[in-house]
Amino acid sequence: MARAIVYTEIGTPDVLQLVEIPDPVAGPGEAVVRIEAAGVNPLDAKLRRGARPSPPITEPRRVGFDGAGTIESIGDDVTGFSVGDRVAIRETVGTYATHLAVPVQRLSLLPDAVTAAEGASLSIPIGTAYQCLRSLGVGQGDTLLVHAGSGAVGQAAIQFAVSWGATVIATGSPSRHEQLRDLGAIPVAYGEGLADRVREAAPGGITVALDCIGTDEAIEVSKQLVADHDRIATIVRGPDAAELGIRAFSGGAPQPLTAEELAWRAEAVPVAIALLADGDFQIELGPELPLAEASHAHELIEAHAARGKIVLVP
Repeated sequence: MARAIVYTEIGTPDVLQLVEIPDPVAGPGEAVVRIEAAGVNPLDAKLRRGARPSPPITEPRRVGFDGAGTIESIGDDVTGFSVGDRVAIRETVGTYATHLAVPVQRLSLLPDAVTAAEGASLSIPIGTAYQCLRSLGVGQGDTLLVHAGSGAVGQAAIQFAVSWGATVIATGSPSRHEQLRDLGAIPVAYGEGLADRVREAAPGGITVALDCIGTDEAIEVSKQLVADHDRIATIVRGPDAAELGIRAFSGGAPQPLTAEELAWRAEAVPVAIALLADGDFQIELGPELPLAEASHAHELIEAHAARGKIVLVP
């Protein structure tokens, strides 16, 4: 039988359990993927502990949205994919598992140059970064301020924005500044005096800001430095973004993403895969843990105790 991580109550990481499940069967338009890596995202932990609203739990709840692996079987009406193809999975519930039936529109082919761990690290963070920048209209001539540039979303935002011709200022701890420079950003330390340090780094001014950390400092500095507050967005402070006078994309925002924004998130995965295969994009990988250690993975992500993307390996 297949195995999967589930939980039956909201709570600490200890509620996560590894259980046997029936082997999935590919329905029409689906493929069964043998999971080789599952991406661990902050959203997974927020849902598990109840920090992000979700419906009442009426049956064991599956975990994870991102993954990568190999197709083992395909259902009727499937074109463009074959048994044996390596694929990345996006936005499909239950990737913390050994096997999963996935609608093929949620799959992207993975070339040999892209690892399963990299493929499992794409959908939520890379899709979020790509969509946010598209929604904010970031492009040639912009100067973008990214708060928490060393996080997964921040790193992706830096790389996309630089490739589109923008100048990027990124906040981060001094220990991460060399990495931010390698990605193409001008690093600045957060903390008291941040606005002045950003002004010094960008004497021509900041035209757009993306908050990936949710602190009052990040919001206040962005509002000080960006004249058009419609070009400030947060992925963390969704519930109070309207009150703050800025935009929010997911992050608990009450308004859903538009059809165009959802399309951008889907588009981001094959775009990033192509860039990775060509050596033009970086994914910072962190610990690889066995699937059975999902609870430890959640402890690490909640404590911000690991650098790079955490993945689970069945």
